[in-house]
Amino acid sequence: MDVTIIVPTFNESLNVEELVTRTEKAVAGRSVEIVFVDDSTDDTPQVIEQVAARHSVPVRLIHRTVPVDGLGGAVMEGFRGAHGTWAVVRYSDLQHPPEMLPGLIDKALGGDADVVAGSRFVEGGSAEGLSDGVRVFFSHFGNGIAKLLFPRKLAKSTDPMSGFFAVRLAALDLSLLKPRGFKILLEILCRKQMTVEEVPATLAPRGGGESKADIKQVGRMTRQIIELRLGRMPGFAIIGGIGGVANIVIMWALQKYGVHYLQAAIVAAVVTIIGNFVAQELTLYHDLRAGARKLWSRFVHSVGFNVVESAVRTFVLWAIVELLHVHGEWPVFWQAVLLVVGFLLRYTYHERVVYKQLAGETLDETASV
Repeated sequence: MDVTIIVPTFNESLNVEELVTRTEKAVAGRSVEIVFVDDSTDDTPQVIEQVAARHSVPVRLIHRTVPVDGLGGAVMEGFRGAHGTWAVVRYSDLQHPPEMLPGLIDKALGGDADVVAGSRFVEGGSAEGLSDGVRVFFSHFGNGIAKLLFPRKLAKSTDPMSGFFAVRLAALDLSLLKPRGFKILLEILCRKQMTVEEVPATLAPRGGGESKADIKQVGRMTRQIIELRLGRMPGFAIIGGIGGVANIVIMWALQKYGVHYLQAAIVAAVVTIIGNFVAQELTLYHDLRAGARKLWSRFVHSVGFNVVESAVRTFVLWAIVELLHVHGEWPVFWQAVLLVVGFLLRYTYHERVVYKQLAGETLDETASV
């Protein structure tokens, strides 16, 4: 199998028949399969199976009963299940006409690039199919910001937000990809230096169904770009900073009421550890919860590490105060210094352990020809 065409779907039953029919005609004579990775809550899986039975092009269905990481996660499942040496990613809304597939596939199979992307911004490309001026504006805005922040990795890409591209699977390192956003090409290009070629792409009016694009998607795109550049450290720092301030205030207040500084430090640590975990769950890592450990396991790992870190930090604080004989306001100063060190340790642990994405256990796959 040369090429696996990955089609993520969410309630797109109205487009399945036309997409398969036009794709089958467009790729005739080529070694191609179609893999639908479906997160639907309607009858789309049944429609895919029915359509597959009526066509000669190989069609497979991966239905995710518990979707993880949205569209980006669906594409990742397609990569894992692909039988081809190349994977073509395209959406199911028919805005990228299937008739463009031969040009993309032939460019990929006949060249040495890692990625071949359809671009609206090269000669012959067009974005006229975008439904309104707002989407056009944010499309250009997103491209501009991404290229500004990643000038080297996106130097050869004019359209890193494209939803129509081919990637050589051997060039991918899936362990590097963190598809928290819906712009999976941007994720691929920014995580690893890839050789890129482009072909013209045009956007047609959307087929059946409703567009999933809204202001929330713009927010997710912006967050994705920031996280690609900085990771989640800014958000973790904000939560940690608020917790750090709360820790110092609690400790200071308790000392003012005559509580020994060690007891005050312990109380402040317990309150802020639990508060930080709740804040991380509800805001920073809410999109990773489904693919990570169970809630109780996350709580134990997070709180357990923080307790150990706090105990070590408190011991170091005691050693500094008692052995160096610093008193007055100095214990609070050294607590602040130690909190910064602890922050870096906690961030690394939460990224690599607490919210590490585990292999999906709820996929069921049906093969049809």
